[in-house]
Amino acid sequence: MGKKIPMWQILIILVVLIMLLIYTLVIIGGTVHIPIATTAALAALIAIKNGFKWSFLEKAMINGISRSMQAILILFVIGMVIATWIAGGIVPAMVYYGLMIIKPSIFLIASMLLCSIVALSTGSSWTTAGTAGIALIGIGAGLGLPLPIVAGSIISGAYFGDKMSPLSDTTNLAPAMAGSNLFDHIKHMVYTVTPSYIFALVAFGILGMKITNTTEVNMDEVATLMEGLKANFYISPLLLIPPCLIIAMVIFKVLALPGLFGGALLGVICAAVFQGANFAEVGTVIAYEGYVGNTGIELLDKLLTRGGMTSMYGTVGIILCAMCFGGILDSTNMLASICDAMLKVAKNTGLLVTMVVISCIAVNAAASDQYLSIVLPGRMFKTAFEDRKLKAKNLSRCLEDAGTITSCLIPWNTCGAAMSSSLGVATVAYAPYCFLNLVNPFVSIFYGFTGITMEKMTDEEYEEILEQRRLDNELAASALA
Repeated sequence: MGKKIPMWQILIILVVLIMLLIYTLVIIGGTVHIPIATTAALAALIAIKNGFKWSFLEKAMINGISRSMQAILILFVIGMVIATWIAGGIVPAMVYYGLMIIKPSIFLIASMLLCSIVALSTGSSWTTAGTAGIALIGIGAGLGLPLPIVAGSIISGAYFGDKMSPLSDTTNLAPAMAGSNLFDHIKHMVYTVTPSYIFALVAFGILGMKITNTTEVNMDEVATLMEGLKANFYISPLLLIPPCLIIAMVIFKVLALPGLFGGALLGVICAAVFQGANFAEVGTVIAYEGYVGNTGIELLDKLLTRGGMTSMYGTVGIILCAMCFGGILDSTNMLASICDAMLKVAKNTGLLVTMVVISCIAVNAAASDQYLSIVLPGRMFKTAFEDRKLKAKNLSRCLEDAGTITSCLIPWNTCGAAMSSSLGVATVAYAPYCFLNLVNPFVSIFYGFTGITMEKMTDEEYEEILEQRRLDNELAASALA
């Protein structure tokens, strides 16, 4: 084990990362793979200079990748779902009926509400984006709406549901790290998420009216798209059953991977039964290039050429690079040093909440993992909240207000990469329109400074915590002896 790495060296790593990302994304329009891999190499060199052995760092990178393996597997299965649902006519049917019933002026609000319901039912923003999300993107494209704005409404709804659902893994993780009760945690989040949600709905309502007033929807083009869908796919209400079954599976606590794989199998069955495809064709669609649209309508072909396992390779590459970088920062305690430095600034409750929010966002960016963005700040700030006699649910709410919510706004984070891959819209393009995700951390900070809803412990509750700390210290001392 090496020595503590000085803060100035950690700052060099972060500055290099930011400069490389700006150069790559803004100036030359490249991808984030090389900047993150290069910065990971720099972090490894600095760690070795401070006495860490390469074998230790290599194990840390492998452990970091291991933490992301579930996310990688889910991404591959989502690629399969997208491909089979297009080949099976499920997505075309959802787009067809959506174009039939949804008006352009209310589409953004409707998509946010729909994704909120789906994510609240499933507890998964990823499942929501990979199922209802891809259909809503298709409907938005058919109506001529800007796809980054459509993606913003989908993600705002999906993350509301993910944040508030008792089925969500992050919603269970945050109170576990803070020492809070799950349902107390969810009730406490209502105070911050309600104004954020209302703001997002109003913003999407205004945007929807503005877009439809300035951009006339060509109903002839919509009719052409619907005719193209009917000409190339068998369209039936029966094809809406698989999405309903996926939601039902998750409600009945079928795990994410088996549930999504079941969705892919339903897509294969629909492709064979309703679209007349043979299994060899569907297997090629799943494993290689995904479904390739061949309707003769440019917009429709662009929309339908999606999915497949290989379509996720670039995203998986980003995750692997990012988790190597995050593994080095975490194992060498660089992230802990950053959190410690932030903790010194927290002179009052408002600054303490602000530091939690900033640290969650920083870990999301540096470690590229939303779970670490909850675990590490939760571990670092738990004692500080207790010593200010703030109830644990205040901390657990802050962790979700910043850790869960902002993960999808960072291109190289597992969540940002997953949203971009599922919806086919770049993270930097949709991020300005994720109104709920952008506003929610500021609401949390506002409550911190004003004291609104920041519930305090009684003296008896604080004494119980001090007693528990004393017992924990005695246990740790005896274990060490």
